[in-house]
Amino acid sequence: MLEKIFPKIHEEGYKFLVISAVLTLILWLISNFFGFIFTLITIWVYYFFRDPERVAIGDDNYLVSPADGRITSIGEVSGPIELGLNDKKFMRVSIFMNVFDCHVNRSPSKGRIEDIFYKPGKFLNASLDKASEENERNYFRIKDDQTEDTIVVVQIAGLIARRIITQTQKNQEVRQGDRLGIIRFGSRVDLYFNKRKILVKEGQNVIAGESLIASK
Repeated sequence: MLEKIFPKIHEEGYKFLVISAVLTLILWLISNFFGFIFTLITIWVYYFFRDPERVAIGDDNYLVSPADGRITSIGEVSGPIELGLNDKKFMRVSIFMNVFDCHVNRSPSKGRIEDIFYKPGKFLNASLDKASEENERNYFRIKDDQTEDTIVVVQIAGLIARRIITQTQKNQEVRQGDRLGIIRFGSRVDLYFNKRKILVKEGQNVIAGESLIASK
């Protein structure tokens, strides 16, 4: 019960929380106003880096959301050229994470991470469609060796985000809902998959590891 109110934070957040807390203490000695403002900032830093436990459905017939946030687009596109999939068609669901969403990203299905590819780029507003092609991003190609399905999760840095953190490695086996990594300070995640029944709509808010995105 206590963990639901005060979830643990991601390891990436500790240094920011310490820095913010120290500045808060110093500013309280100088000014009550600025001390109060930085107290709120410290609370936000803790909130931003929260890493709550999530319970996935555990059914391979479904794909769960790789991110918390709002679905900004759903449509058929060519696969990412960076992974050599541009000659194939995929459904793509884009999820925008604002600075109040949990930024820990998760695997939408079980499988083996066939490839991880990082590409430097710009820091455009992540809600823009061209962010998928121009922004700094990190690709995970996940394959289920039993069904031969290929799933791609793309972490896209945004206007404020300046670092993509990967928690997994190539050839690692992942379960549905396992953590893949985190993007710091506002960003977007794209999910590519072979044609399935879409269970969400644009504008809908989803929760990483739990919300159902598509089914076979």
